[in-house]
Parts: sequence; C-alpha cells; structure tokens
Amino acid sequence: MAFKQFTLRIIFRTILAMVTLVLLTVFITSPGYHAMTVLLTIVLAVQLVELTKFVAKTNAELVRFLDAMRYGDFSQRFDFTNLGTGFEELAQAFTDILSRLQRERNSQEQTLRHLKAIVEHVPAPLISINTEHKVTLWNNSARRLFGTHPIVNLNDLSCFGSHFPKQLIAMSAGDKKLIQLDIDGMEHQLSAKATEIKMPNTNELLFSLQDIQSELVSAQLEAWQDLVSVLTHEIMNSITPITSLANTASVLVEDIKPKVPNDNNLQEELIDISDAVTTVAKRSDSLMQFVTSYRRLTRLPSPNKTSIEISTFIEEVTKVACHHWPEKNIVLTIDISPSSLDINIDHDMLAQVLINLLKNAEHALTTSNNKQVTIKGFINQRGNPVIEVSDTGCGMNSDTAKNAFVPFYTTKRDGSGVGLALTKQVMLAHGGQVSLQTTPEKGSHFSLIF
Repeated sequence: MAFKQFTLRIIFRTILAMVTLVLLTVFITSPGYHAMTVLLTIVLAVQLVELTKFVAKTNAELVRFLDAMRYGDFSQRFDFTNLGTGFEELAQAFTDILSRLQRERNSQEQTLRHLKAIVEHVPAPLISINTEHKVTLWNNSARRLFGTHPIVNLNDLSCFGSHFPKQLIAMSAGDKKLIQLDIDGMEHQLSAKATEIKMPNTNELLFSLQDIQSELVSAQLEAWQDLVSVLTHEIMNSITPITSLANTASVLVEDIKPKVPNDNNLQEELIDISDAVTTVAKRSDSLMQFVTSYRRLTRLPSPNKTSIEISTFIEEVTKVACHHWPEKNIVLTIDISPSSLDINIDHDMLAQVLINLLKNAEHALTTSNNKQVTIKGFINQRGNPVIEVSDTGCGMNSDTAKNAFVPFYTTKRDGSGVGLALTKQVMLAHGGQVSLQTTPEKGSHFSLIF
C-alpha cells in the first residue's frame, strides 16, 4: 500500500510539473506575460526541487535500511511521517524486520554462548588438529591438562614426548587409543578418541582425551586389596591353629621334661621335639606378622587432613628416621622453597610414607661411596605442592622400577613389599601421585605430588 501511494505521489508531482512546464511555454511564447512567466518559472523550479528531495529522501531511507541489514546494525529505527500518509506502514515494516533479525541474532548468540559454556565445562579435554597441523584447545580441561605449555601447532605437543603428536596424527575418525604421557612430572593415561569435523574450507580431527590415570590406579589398588584380603584371610585361618597347637605342644614338652629326669634318651628326644615345635611356633608368628603387615593395605583409613608447614613436618620426621645417619656418613640436605610452604595432609600417614622413603634411600646407599640424600619441598608449574626424596645410591633397573609399587614385590632379603605399595595408596587417598625416576648406579628420585 505504501509503495502504491509512493508511485501515485510521484505521478502526481510529475504531471503537475509537466502542466506547469506547458503553461510556462505558452506564456513565454505569448507577449506581455513577463510576470506570469517569472512566477511559473519559480513554481516549476520549486516543484522539481521538491520532487527530487522526495525521491532522494525515500532512497536514503532505503539505503539506510539495506546498510543496517548488511552490517548487522539492528538498532536502526525508521520514521516516515514527514513523507506523507502511507509511509508510516513502510517505516514500521522496516523497523519490525530489523527487530526480528535482532531477536534472532540474540537468540543465536545466546545458543552459541550456551554451547561454548557446555564445551568449556566438559570434563574431558577437547583439542582439534586441522589439515595445516594447527592445534586448538577447546575447553578448560584441555588447558588444565597441558598447563602453562603454549600449544599452537602439532610440533608443540612434542614437549610431552615425541610419540604423542605422532600417535594423534596417525589416528583416523572413530579410532580409540590409550596414550601414556608425563606432563610436569605427573603421569597421565589418556583414552583418546578421534572424530572428523568437515568444514567448508578445511577438515579437522577432534580429539577427546579422557585422563583415566586415577581410575586405572584406583582399579589396580582395589584389585590388589581384594587379592590381599582373600590371601590374608585364608592364610590367617590356616596359620592361627598351627601357631596355637605349636605353642601348646611346646608347653606340654616342657611339662613332661621334669617327669622323666633319669631317662637321658627321652630327654634328648624331648629337646629335639621342643626345638622343632618352637621353630614352628616362631615361623608361624613371623608369618602372622607378615600377613598382618599386608592387612594395612586393605584397612587404610580416610586421611584426616590438616594444614602443616612442610619444613616443620620434615624436621620432625628426619629426627626419627635419620638420627643415626652421621655415623654412616650419610649427608642429608633439606631444601624447602618457600620456607613457609604448607600443605593439607594427614600427618601420621605422610610421616610413615616419608620414613619408608628415607629407609629405602638409606638401604640404597649401603654400597655407595657418595652417600647423599636430598629432600625438597616446592610448588611445581601447576601450583601443586611437591615433596621430593632423592639419593645417590645404587638405583634400580627397569624391571625393578616397573614393579616398585606392586604389593609383595621386594628386592630386599628381609623386605615385605608393603612400603611403596602403601605409599602409592596413601598418595591416592590424598588425591595425589607418587612417581619414580631412577638410574642404575646413580640413584633414585621419588616425587610426592599433591
């Protein structure tokens, strides 16, 4: 309707101008009408100017409307009341169109923000690699996984091991792979899954890197706990009556000896029996103590955490575990940075862990000429408190290091294989990790990462 009225207005103005032009021509060709000629000339000029402004104003508003759509400026509003009746509807139509586009864009932006928030809070790290090997970290989990390391290109992932980028780029859409990484001294087991995303100009591989390290360790410890629980239960059920009977037999033999003082042969036989029964009783007691030590793996209580200053804590532990080291020429170095560094731990649990590590260090230094043990406390690149215990002892070979935290495994003649297994369980209960770096004949390096 508005465009129809606009056309009629243009036609009306054009006809009016043409009539004026005709009259002007008539008066010009007729003598004696000079005043009328001047008047009609002025009227025609006014009509032409008004027609031009009328068309130009309409075109300017149309251009403003199209520019608003082109550049997404949906805040523009239109008012055609000065153009005459009918243009109010056109102005309202323009305004409604821009308002609807603005609402749709706001809705799309809100949906996009919602999707970004969901992606940011997905617990699994998400990264993508395009055809140019550019890497994008899509969420907080991915940024936390790689820490402060700048990741822009595929080669940047080589700082976590040369195998890591090769394993990722070798994967195809739908592939799954278990990848082991060491990031800032912390071991990670990543369950990687690849998905292909096709874009108009390029294709990307989206990787979900679920860190299952804690789940694997928990499952492993739970399996060991179940095994130890069954074994200790069966062994205790078998050893307890043997120990009881052996002790009873030893008492009976001692009671019989005074009753046959003159029978030397019987006395000798009774002594042999007593020695044998006593040996059985002692070995049974030792076995029961051995089994009892393993029960600690299945009965570890929840840690009672308190804030403790590391320097004070280490000083207390070393007074107990290292007081005799000067006699063995073992040099102990303690380095805490900052000196006021504190940590939330269960004092008793961690004291036993540190004592075990110091005893292991002392044992490793038995044949060493350079007997040094260093304890460090610091904050790593990820902001985690770390306690390190390192020695210059005999170190471990690869097989020993691989099984160091496995229950029952020990290289000591009188060892039980409980110490490091318990250390790993205590650290897991604290939400942390224990890692081992060792070199044969050069020493071992244990890190407690909280």
